Formats: sequence, structure tokens, C-alpha cells
Amino acid sequence: MFTIKEAEEELKLAASMNPGRWVDHSRVTAESARLIAAKTEELDAEKAYCMGLLHDIGRRVGVVAVRHILEGFYYMTDMGQPEIARICLTHSFPGKDGNTYFGSYDCTEEEKIFLEKYIDRAEYDDYDRLIQLCDAISLPGGACIMEKRLVDVALRYGLPPFTLDKWKACMENKKFFDGLCGCNIYTLLPNVMENSYGNLI
Repeated sequence: MFTIKEAEEELKLAASMNPGRWVDHSRVTAESARLIAAKTEELDAEKAYCMGLLHDIGRRVGVVAVRHILEGFYYMTDMGQPEIARICLTHSFPGKDGNTYFGSYDCTEEEKIFLEKYIDRAEYDDYDRLIQLCDAISLPGGACIMEKRLVDVALRYGLPPFTLDKWKACMENKKFFDGLCGCNIYTLLPNVMENSYGNLI
């Protein structure tokens, strides 16, 4: 697993290749994952931070849709980081269905089949669930209530038929970590209420 310094260098390089709001979103995801993991007895906060920081690393190749998931998987696999490679694939599919990506499938048919099979066969662990959760509460300007982030995505991509099922899966992740942490996870994150009512989109 990367050290925090190594992961931050990877994000810095990726940001130079394709700057954008995704970079700050990744930083917020990482910090949220670190704070939640630190509250549990089971999860390693540094590992969670690195996973959050690099979950969208595939965006280094440019402005892409589902392709970023695959590019992240390929790149992290080549870098000898199988756990982060896995997170690159699983972070967008809390409901374990590879056909539920918000956005276009800008990949080959073979890659789409690979993605569907990978997600279907994956046994999600708490790190998969944690990054899915933190991805779903992280805007570029900070962590917010999940509903604001979900509406942010819907405003950009619309409401495909799987939307409600995916939202329910995201909310189940929050319920799971509320229980694991013994508190509402929002209380662990800075300025959630202010961010939720402010214009961070």
C-alpha cells in the first residue's frame, strides 16, 4: 500500500495531467475516509485516506466517464497496488451492479463485460463500503449530507431507472458506518451542515 506521501504525489501528478474539480473531491473523500476509519476499531485510517485520495485516479487520462474507473484499475494494477485498483472499480457501485453508472459507458464492450463480472463477483469489504460512502458525501468544497451530493450528481446526469436503488444502497452504507462508529458519521466531519446549506457544487 502507498504511504500517504506517495499517494499525494500520485494525485498531484494526475492533477497536472487533468486539472479539475475531481481533484478537490478526491481530497475531501480521503479526509472523510480517514476520520471515519479512525473512529472504528477495524479500519486503518492511513490506508483509508490513500484509498479515498486515489479512488478517481483514472481521471488522470482526461475528461472521461466510466472510463476513469477502468483507467484507474489499469494504472493502479500496473503500479502494484491491487487494493487501490479494486477501489477504483468498486467505488461507483454500492449496489453491486455494474450497469448502474451515472454517465456514459465510454469503453469497449469487452471492458463493460469485464466490469459487470468484476462487480458481480466482488465480495465488498468495509474499505469498499467506506470509499463508496465518502464518495457519496464529498463535494469539492467539503463533506456534506448525502442528499446534497446525490442531487448534485442527478442534476448533471439525470435520473436513470436505477437511481432510487443506488440511492438506497448509498444510504445503507451510511447506516452501516453509523453503527460501526457508534454515532452519526456527520458528527465526525468538519462543517457538514455549513457545507450542506452553502453553494459548494
